[in-house]
Parts: sequence; structure tokens; C-alpha cells
Amino acid sequence: MRRDDRDDPFDDIFSEIERMMEEMTGENVDISARSSDAGFGADAHFSVYEEGDTIRVVGDLPGIEKDDIDIRCDGQTLTVAADTAHRQYEEHLDLPARVDEHTASASFNNGVLDVTLERLDTSADIGLE
Repeated sequence: MRRDDRDDPFDDIFSEIERMMEEMTGENVDISARSSDAGFGADAHFSVYEEGDTIRVVGDLPGIEKDDIDIRCDGQTLTVAADTAHRQYEEHLDLPARVDEHTASASFNNGVLDVTLERLDTSADIGLE
């Protein structure tokens, strides 16, 4: 039995799916132009380490210069932002404990950001009467 494609009810559906796939993949899109505007959120990676009385945050920020980085901390959240002509990035990292943001230190070398924060001792002894 020979199949007649004119009577296939799925032809319109498959044609629409193909059109949508072509639209999503952008057959005539210049990928190099898109990548510079896309930011680098996917390229950045942060790790948080607890080391005794300190909390250390290490992040990879490829393609960023030291002068383009802004670091802020409110005692609970570390915010790292970078803004260049081709990239914008902002990351909010919830820290595993409260820290003294006034004693923080940071270094940036070869695209690696290293932030060290002192943990606050928030525990208190409760006396019994």
C-alpha cells in the first residue's frame, strides 16, 4: 500500500516544528557576534570553602580585568559584579555563616578571584538561674 503524503494530518505539525527549530537555531546568525553580547555568566564558577574561622570564596572570571570587578558583602551575602565593554556579570552568593565584612580581603590573579572573610561568632552562652 502506497502512502499518500497529502492526507497525512501530521504534515502541518511537522512543518511548524521544523520552522520553529530553524528559528531557534538561527541558520544565518553570526555566532561570534552573539557570543560577545551574551555575557559570561556561564563561564564564571564560584566555590565556597569553610576553613576553621574563615570562609573563602574562589571564583573564575575569565576575560575580566581587576579594575572591572566590584565586590560587596552585607555579612550574609557576597556580591561579585563585573562590567566591561563586552560583558556584564553579577553573582549573589549566600554565605554558609555570618561574616565580618569589614575584615574581608580579596585578591585577583590570572582570572581567579579569591575572597577571604572571617566568620562571626554568633553563639552566646545562656546562664541558668
